[in-house]
Amino acid sequence: MFSRIRTQPSTVASSEQIERLKKAIDEADTLLIGAGAGLSTSAGLTYSGERFTQNFKDFQEKYGIRDMYTGSFYPFQGQEEYWAWWSRQIMLNRYAKAPKPVYSHLLELVQDKDYFVLTTNVDHQFQLAGFDKRRLFYTQGDYGLWQCPQPCHSETYDNEETVRRMAAEQKDMRVPSDLVPHCPHCGRPLTMNLRVDDTFVQDAGWYAAASRYEDFLRRHKDLRILFLELGVGSNTPGIIKYPFLQMTARNPKATYACINYGDAYTLQEIAGQSICINGDIGDVLERMRA
Repeated sequence: MFSRIRTQPSTVASSEQIERLKKAIDEADTLLIGAGAGLSTSAGLTYSGERFTQNFKDFQEKYGIRDMYTGSFYPFQGQEEYWAWWSRQIMLNRYAKAPKPVYSHLLELVQDKDYFVLTTNVDHQFQLAGFDKRRLFYTQGDYGLWQCPQPCHSETYDNEETVRRMAAEQKDMRVPSDLVPHCPHCGRPLTMNLRVDDTFVQDAGWYAAASRYEDFLRRHKDLRILFLELGVGSNTPGIIKYPFLQMTARNPKATYACINYGDAYTLQEIAGQSICINGDIGDVLERMRA
């Protein structure tokens, strides 16, 4: 039975931890980065507070919605209002770069390495920061894609042009009716390509990225690999955290590193192969660049 070792809560990572992680990156033959919501939060993509109020004050006043996450599930009054909300959310979290340069700083640290990124984030910030798109696997969808809600087929649709128009042309919390997107096959209003239930569409691009990820694991399984976990929470640990821990346990050359504010832990069985930093990811990366 595996047992966890958690780090003690701390607002400042120790110099020893920073140096160990820098050395692990330098000495690794390859890096597999696993990124969760905590990475984007550290980069300033917060879903509540001032950032929410500045952009959704009208929805907050009308419906009492307090953050972007809960608003994503709100039963709005018709498709025009639904897309007024979603076009703002997409613009903020997909087509605009994050307020803080955390993703760019991460790229600076790994761009000369043989890396791959597995992420549950749907905000496209890796590509906006300059990461090679062929080294990315977005497992849970993309704010930049739409799909049929049924779905009646396995295609997705790029939404940037229409979303930009929606954001620019909406009035009184509604987009023009002619901008509401519909499935070209069955005519139903399109929806977001996000894994919220079993209707999520895994299109050809998703399967191609999954294949590249599997190939990366196959080619590097016995090398000195650094599993670098960033901001992965407890919602979907089976996608990143558990596999990273298990693969580290199977490879004595591997190192498991976790940076997570408030939830950094490893397993007793691989404690000697682990680096756990309980702190803000942006602060840690900034210190590593020094």
